[in-house]
Amino acid sequence: MARGKLRIYLGAAPGVGKTYAMLSEAHRRTERGTDCVVAHVEHHDRPRTEVMLHGLEEVPRKELSYRDAVFTEMDVDAVLRRRPAVALVDELAHTNVPGSRNAKRWQDVEELLAAGIDVISTVNIQHLESLGDVVESITGVRQRETVPDEVVRRADQIELVDMSPQALRRRMAHGNVYAADKVDAALSNYFRPGNLTALRELALLWTADRVDEYLRQYRGEHGIHSTWQARERIVVGLTGGPEGRTLIRRAARLAEKGAGGEVLAVHVSRSDGLRAASPKELAVQRVLVEDLGGSFHHVVGDDVPQAMLDFARGVNATQIVLGASRRRTWQYLFGRGVGATVAVRSGPDLDVHIVTHDEAAGVRRGLPVARGARLGRHRVIWGWIAGVLGPTLLALLLTHVDADPGLANDMLLFLALTVAAALLGGLLPALASAAFCTLLLNYFFTPPLHRLTVSDPKNIVAIVIFVSVAVSVASVVDLAARRTHQAARLRAESEILSFLAGNVLRGETSLQALLDRVRETFSMDSVALLERGGDMEPWTCTGSAGGAPPPARPEDADVDMPVGDHMALALTGRVLPAEDRRVLGAFAAQAAVVVDRERLVDEAERARELAEGNRIRTALLAAVSHDLRTPLAAIKAAVTSLRSDDVDWSPEDEAELLAGIEEGTDRLDHLVGNLLDMSRLHTGTVTPLIREIDLDEVVPMALGGVPEDSVLLDVPENLPMVAVDPGLLERAVANLVENAVKYSPRDEAVLVAASAIGDRVELRIVDRGPGVPDEAKDRIFEPFQRYGDAPRGAGVGLGLAVARGFAEAMGGTLTADDTPGGGLTMTLTVRAAAEPAAPAGDG
Repeated sequence: MARGKLRIYLGAAPGVGKTYAMLSEAHRRTERGTDCVVAHVEHHDRPRTEVMLHGLEEVPRKELSYRDAVFTEMDVDAVLRRRPAVALVDELAHTNVPGSRNAKRWQDVEELLAAGIDVISTVNIQHLESLGDVVESITGVRQRETVPDEVVRRADQIELVDMSPQALRRRMAHGNVYAADKVDAALSNYFRPGNLTALRELALLWTADRVDEYLRQYRGEHGIHSTWQARERIVVGLTGGPEGRTLIRRAARLAEKGAGGEVLAVHVSRSDGLRAASPKELAVQRVLVEDLGGSFHHVVGDDVPQAMLDFARGVNATQIVLGASRRRTWQYLFGRGVGATVAVRSGPDLDVHIVTHDEAAGVRRGLPVARGARLGRHRVIWGWIAGVLGPTLLALLLTHVDADPGLANDMLLFLALTVAAALLGGLLPALASAAFCTLLLNYFFTPPLHRLTVSDPKNIVAIVIFVSVAVSVASVVDLAARRTHQAARLRAESEILSFLAGNVLRGETSLQALLDRVRETFSMDSVALLERGGDMEPWTCTGSAGGAPPPARPEDADVDMPVGDHMALALTGRVLPAEDRRVLGAFAAQAAVVVDRERLVDEAERARELAEGNRIRTALLAAVSHDLRTPLAAIKAAVTSLRSDDVDWSPEDEAELLAGIEEGTDRLDHLVGNLLDMSRLHTGTVTPLIREIDLDEVVPMALGGVPEDSVLLDVPENLPMVAVDPGLLERAVANLVENAVKYSPRDEAVLVAASAIGDRVELRIVDRGPGVPDEAKDRIFEPFQRYGDAPRGAGVGLGLAVARGFAEAMGGTLTADDTPGGGLTMTLTVRAAAEPAAPAGDG
C-alpha cells in the first residue's frame, strides 16, 4: 500500500488563515470529484471559518471523559473505516486528551498516512520543537504543544500562509480572530507588532530553508550542475593568510546588497598536508565569518581551483570571491595561479571577484608559524656536541683501526651523526655537522689522503651526494621537530581556548577561578585585573590571585594585557614570549566578560528586588485603598448608626450592629496581621524560635477563626514532636485553613490530617473546592494573588504567601496538590524533633 501524502499549511501566528486556506483547498478538491472528509477542524467560533465547513462531510468525533469533563478528539478508527482519499486534520501539534489512541495528533496523522490516506493539516511556526526556546525569548510564552521538526520536514508540500503584522492586528481588532473581550489583551501581549514581525521572519526563513532542500534534491536527481541564480550565495576562498579577513568582509558587503544573500567561506587543503595553512588564522577567520552570519567549510583537494569550483557549484553559488595573488612575477612561469585559473574555468554561471589586499604581489610580512623550533638550551648544546665532537671522535676511531670499512660505509656513519645532530639540536647544528663531516671525509678518507683535493671524479659525486642527503635529511628532521613542537603548542593553546569557550557558554567560571587559571597556565607569581573609571583616575584592583603582592599599575607588572581603554590584566613573575600573549589576550577578554557578567547579575538582582518592592508597594496601596477601607467603612457606618439620636434602636438591632463592628474589627485585624507578616518576610526580619512541641497543642488553636462544623481534625496522639516555632506554625495553619474553608462548598468540611514520614511530619489541609490548575499551583503562593473569581472583600491575597514564608523560615515546605475527586490539598511539611538518646545501662 502506497503511503499517503502530507500537505501542511504553515503560519507565523494564530489567525493568519491556515484553517481557512485548508478548507478552501478541500472545497476545490471536492468540486474536482476528490473524496474529502473533515477528520478534525477547529473553527474557534470564527464565522468565516465556520461557514467554510458547510458542504464538507465531517467524521463524528470521539468523546472522552477526563477530570469530570467531556472532551472531543479525532476518531482515528472512524476515519480509517471511512477511508477517504483526503482527510483534513487541523492543529498538527495538538496534545490529545489522556485516554486517546495516541498522545499527539501528529501521531494520529502518521497512522492515516501509513494507511494510504492523504492528509492536509495546519501548524504554526511557534509549535516547531527546535524553535521553542527562540519563540519563548521573543514572546515570553513557552509553547507546551510542539511537533518534531522532522515530521513537518517530511511533508510532501509545505505552503506558507503569510500575512503582515498590521493586517493580522486589523483582523483581530475587527473581531475575526478572538472574541471582543479578549482582543485588547491579545493585542497588547502576544500579538504585539514586534512579536508578529519576529515570528513572521522565523516562518519565512524556515520555509526558505525547506525550499533550498527541495531545490538541492531536484538538482541532484536531475544531474544539474550549472548554477541557478535563485538566491545570492557567495563563496569566499581562504588560503589561511591574513588577507582572508578582508575577503570575508568584502563578501559580506556583497551579500547585503541582495535580499537573503549567504556567505560560505571555504578553505581547500591538499591531501598530503604538506602545505598546511595557519590553524590560528583559520580559526580567527572562522569566527569572523560566523559572526557575519555566514558558514565555514573545509574541503580537501589536490587541484585547488577545481575543488573550489566543485564546491561552489555543489552549493549552487552565484559568486566567488578570491584574493589577488601574492606571487612574484617570475613565479607565473610555473602557472597562472589559483585566482586566474578559477576565473577561466568558472564559465558563464559564476561571477569571480578578485579582491586586492595588503599582501598582494609582495612578500608575506609574517609567516603563520615560527621558523625556529624552541628545542631548549640543553638539546641545542647536545646537538652541537653530536654534530662537531661526534664526527671528530669517529674520524679518530676510523683512522686508528686496521680494518677499512670503505668510503661508502664511512659516509653512512658520518651521515648518522648528522641526523643525530638534527634530531637533538635542529637545523643549524645539522648543517654545521654536514659541512664538518664533508671536510673530514675529504681529508682523511678520500684519495689523495690528508689533502683537500679529490683525484677520482666518482668520489666527488659521492661527496656531493653525501652533502645533499645530509642537508635534506637535516631539513626534513628539523621540519618534523618544528612541526611537532608547533602541534604540541597549538594543542595546549586549543585546550586552553576550549576551556575558555566552554566557560563562556556555561557561564560557570568566577573571576577568582579564572585568575587562578591564568597564574597556573603561565607559571606567574601573581595576576591582577586592574580597572579605572577614566584616563586620569587611579587604577583599582578588581581581583587578584597568587602569593606575591599584585601590581598596583600595569606599568609595574612584568606583563600587562590591555582590555579596552580602562581595564588591564597585569602579571608578575617573568616576561612572556610574543606567542604566549595571544592566549593571554583570550584570558584577558574572558576576564572582562566575567566582570561584566557578574555586574549584570548584581544589577539584575537589584532590579528584581526593586521591581518586587515596587510591585508589593503597588499591591499594598491597592489593598489599603480597597480591602482595608471596606471593613473600616462598615465599622464607621455601624458606629455612626449607634450614635444617631434620630433612630430608637431595638436591642436586637443594637446587637446586630455591634456584631458587625466586631466582625469588621476581626477582619481588619486579620488583614493588618497578614500585611505585617508579609512585610517582615520581605525584609528578612522573621527569626523563628525553634522548640519541640506536639502538633495537637498548636493545630486546635489555629482553628479559632473558622466555624466549628467546617473542619474535621485528624491529628494522631502518637505523632512525634516537631521542631518548629509554635507562633509561626499556628499562623501558617490558620491561613491555610481559612483559605480552604473560603473555597470549599458549604456542605463539605475541610479535613486537617497529620502523619509522620521518616524524619518529617506532614500536615495536610484537604478541601473539596474547585481546585487549581497545575500551571497556577506555584502562582497562588505569590503575594497579592487571588485565584479565580474570589471577591475583592475576600482578603488581599497574602494568606498563602505568608504561610509558605513561615514554613520555609522554620525549615519546612508548603506545596499544593490536587485532591483525588476534586479540590486542593495543601501539604505543610516540618521537621520531626530528634529523639532523645536512650540512657546507658548500668552494666
